[in-house]
Amino acid sequence: MIFQPVLNVFLLLLLFAPVAALAVWMLVRGRGALWALRLGMLLACFLMLLRPGIPGGATQTLATDTDIVILLDTTASIVAEDWDGDQPRLDGARSDVAAIVDEYPGARFALITFDASAEQRLPLTTDTTALMSSLEILRPEVTSQSRGSSIGIAATMLRETLASAAEASPDRSRMVFYLGDGEQTVSSAPESFADSAGYVDGGAVLGYGTTDGGPMRITSGPLGGDAASGEYIEYQGEPALSVIDDTNLQAIAEELGVPFQLRDAELPVDLPEAPTTTTNYAESGSVGNVIELYWVFALVIVLLLAVELARAAMLTSQLRGLALRGGGS
Repeated sequence: MIFQPVLNVFLLLLLFAPVAALAVWMLVRGRGALWALRLGMLLACFLMLLRPGIPGGATQTLATDTDIVILLDTTASIVAEDWDGDQPRLDGARSDVAAIVDEYPGARFALITFDASAEQRLPLTTDTTALMSSLEILRPEVTSQSRGSSIGIAATMLRETLASAAEASPDRSRMVFYLGDGEQTVSSAPESFADSAGYVDGGAVLGYGTTDGGPMRITSGPLGGDAASGEYIEYQGEPALSVIDDTNLQAIAEELGVPFQLRDAELPVDLPEAPTTTTNYAESGSVGNVIELYWVFALVIVLLLAVELARAAMLTSQLRGLALRGGGS
């Protein structure tokens, strides 16, 4: 038997002792079953607040001893409005990152964003709340400062991040998720991710956008500031459209050695299993289950209250009958 009291035991004793003393004193004076009932109710309440229980075995918890690096496109095209109809692609990326976090419990996550340059927004951490908060405040690059971007601009930073993780924790596996539309807007060829492939044990390239393309709103202010002015970026007097380039995305997937998946709002993201060498139950330990017994004493209290209420109702009925007889005489 174990106890998990809702309050400090000494505080509970301080609260219940005076009332218990009163009930015992009334019993000693011969008040009978009524106060025995109330003393039983008080004892049941005390035991319920102690939250008694018995060990009920153990539930193993899954641990994913994996380092996961998320590469996220933050060029103006990430808010092109062709996700789930006319929603910005960034909404889909955020939703998929949340799914990634849920899929790999216990993993460490790093976030790298890229537009005209690459930037590590979050180093490897198990703080998934920080990761999701970073995504919530994330905004694309300022439209007026955009000078074109390369879809491979983050290749060097990714390789350095993975190499550092491998050196610090060689026993952990590493996964990479690249989220973008594959649109190369500079004249040079994209940088290759092939140098990172040796560190990658899994992951995926997730593509956002449509072949018809989506319009992009003008963005202003720093990341986390005002997202859009309401006006669209124009080209030759018409809204400029961002079109997905799945050929480029497939090339990145081949360089990293991971599958490519074209994302659709109507379908859940298909995530690979974590490498089995670092997905385990043993090292993560086990969480002991406790079979709670407080409900037994709560039931006793309900039953005793029912008896008390029935007695009170009976006395009320008797008093009402005496009053009616007294009025008649």
